Amino acid sequence: MAVPARARRTARRSRRFELRATAVYFVLLALILALVGAAARTAAAAAVHRPAWAVALVLMGVGAVMAGYRGKRRISAARIARRAAEALDEATQTAVEALEAASPAPAVGLVPAGAGACGDRLGTEPTILLPETETETETETVPEAPADTVEIAYEVLDPYEFEEAVAELCRRDGCLDVEVVGGAGDLGADVVARTPDGRSVVIQCKRYCDGNRVGSQDLQRFGGTCFTVHGADVAVVVTTSDFTAPALDYAEQCGIVCVDGPQLERWQEGRGPLPWEPQPSAG
Repeated sequence: MAVPARARRTARRSRRFELRATAVYFVLLALILALVGAAARTAAAAAVHRPAWAVALVLMGVGAVMAGYRGKRRISAARIARRAAEALDEATQTAVEALEAASPAPAVGLVPAGAGACGDRLGTEPTILLPETETETETETVPEAPADTVEIAYEVLDPYEFEEAVAELCRRDGCLDVEVVGGAGDLGADVVARTPDGRSVVIQCKRYCDGNRVGSQDLQRFGGTCFTVHGADVAVVVTTSDFTAPALDYAEQCGIVCVDGPQLERWQEGRGPLPWEPQPSAG
């Protein structure tokens, strides 16, 4: 009796082996493609900063491929994966070094030695810039105004300070025996002095606001004492404000010198005639 032969499973086993190899092949192929893509991106980034490295890597790859074809060696999937991993690691190191070398160094404030005027030859050694000293920086010297031209706001002074300021102007302009005598019972005289040529000067000071003008009654009271009581050769009324028209008429008739605010400013600045000097006519 013939014994039935068992069905062989060689074909099935061979089929299982081919499916497993195919799966492993595709997995390795996907891994290789991923590694190749990563290597390509890394190489592209490195090529931007170090083109020489990129050219060297391309030449190495071409040489490896040509050597493989010439030797007719069978390259296994594991060897390809291993070499791809090594190439990826080397490309990564190269990219990192390229990026570190390409990062800009902090500025240290250096200039080439020998840089100077136009036409000078520039040197190659760096020179550290030093801060300028005070001797190297030009400073403008502003001349101070002399004491006799310092502007004084007479309108903010009190009456006694105003009298002292007028007396100081007389001293500045050469008057002698200058004295402030204003007060109760002064009979209209606030400052008395002697001119450089020996004449007696009697000054009445009126520190008024702009809206308060010196009137004719003030002039009449001063005119009644300046000549007869004080024996003035020159009688002067100085005000920070102005005079009314009747006051100016009376002063002209009696020979009293009127110095208003603008004339006081010119006297203080030394731009106008002194009160005891001949005065310009109104015309």
